[in-house]
Order: sequence, then structure tokens, then C-alpha cells
Amino acid sequence: MKLKKLGRTDIDVTEICLGTMTWGVQNTEADAHSQIDYALDAGINFMDTAEVYAIPSSADTYGKTESHIGTWFKKTGKRDKFVLASKISGGGNSWIRNGTPPDRQTVREAVEGSLKRLQTDYIDLYQVHYAARGHYHFGTAWQYAPQNQDKSQVVGQIEEALLGLGDMVKEGKIRHIGLSNETAWGIGQWLKLSERHVLPRVASVQNEYSASSISILLNSAITRMSAFSPIRRWLPAY
Repeated sequence: MKLKKLGRTDIDVTEICLGTMTWGVQNTEADAHSQIDYALDAGINFMDTAEVYAIPSSADTYGKTESHIGTWFKKTGKRDKFVLASKISGGGNSWIRNGTPPDRQTVREAVEGSLKRLQTDYIDLYQVHYAARGHYHFGTAWQYAPQNQDKSQVVGQIEEALLGLGDMVKEGKIRHIGLSNETAWGIGQWLKLSERHVLPRVASVQNEYSASSISILLNSAITRMSAFSPIRRWLPAY
């Protein structure tokens, strides 16, 4: 299994990452453990999850996937075999912190909740699952209207979230930060703010694998993209 650097970090990850979002709804805990075992036997060292999983998401399924991963870590003692990525919800789901977008305090709440469910004391890559202001992903490309947003408010929210992520890095609860379902403009704001305030730099972007997302990658100064849905989500970049 080929390895690549995760952005500008010193972490080596396999080209294939184990996705987990069905564990807890479409797959049982036993299925989840079996799939982790299979991935590990195949040489995969990279696993990605999120607090909102399992999918379809609901109050009943919130956190189930992380919990299934946590019981595997406890059972096997093999936490060190995986580079573990998780994500904080971007807001909008009433059952996750009343739908509020990430800020300095809610980042702490989310990270500490994930650590407890995952039964680990650190997360290697912690990502913002989607932009609080909206995005082009999950089939919303034609409805997204960034021209109607208050940019100063958007930048303020990003800065608050980044401060919270910086706290978590300092405390050793996460090693690196990443984004998911983000635009080129949004990535640029994260990069500028991290440089301006000497805060953690975005290491990776997890977007749909499409022509538009490839364009974002090439124009964002991010060195690594971990893509999802390469067949289903392919759309021309108009």
C-alpha cells in the first residue's frame, strides 16, 4: 500500500482511506469491527469518521460510528495502527449543540465528545465537516448563493473556530486540522487567518472528487486533498 504525506505534516497515510459513515445504521458494530480488521490486514493505516455519523444522520444515530471505532480500539489495543481523522459538524443540525456553528467553546465540546466515544486521547486530523455559511456539496451546488452572505460575519466565525482548534492542538487533543466541503474562497480565509494569528495551518481538504474540487485544490495552496464519491459526484466545472 503506497504512502503519501498528509499535506505539509510529518504524517504518512495510505492512498486509500477507510470510510466509516454507515457504521451504526447500515452496518452493525460487528460489521464495523470486521471492516477495520480487513482494512488493517490490507495495509491501510488511515481511517476517517465524524461526530455526525452514522448516515442517514439523526439524533438517534449521532456519534454511533465513533463509538463503534472506540470499542474496536479498546478491544484490540491497536489505536497506534491508524491515522485517525474525525470532523466537527458545521452547524444546522438541531440535535448537535442546538445547531450552532463551530466556535471556540463548541470546538472544545465536540473534540472532547469525540475523544470519549473513540476511547482515545488524541485525534490525528480534526476537520470542519462543512462550512457553516453553506457550500457547493451534497447536491446543493445550484442553490448556494455566497453573494448574499455577510463576509465579515463569515470571517469572524472562521476565526472563532480556528482559535478553538488552536486550543485543542496546544493541549495535544488533536495533532492537525483540516477542512471538508469548503470553497476556494473559504480555504483562503482559513489560511490567511492562521498565518495572521500564528494558528494551526490547514493540512488537508476533504471535498467531493469533481472537476470543480480539483480546481479548488490547484488554486488554494493546499498540498493534499482526500476526496470522496469519485464516481457519483463527478460534475463538470462550469
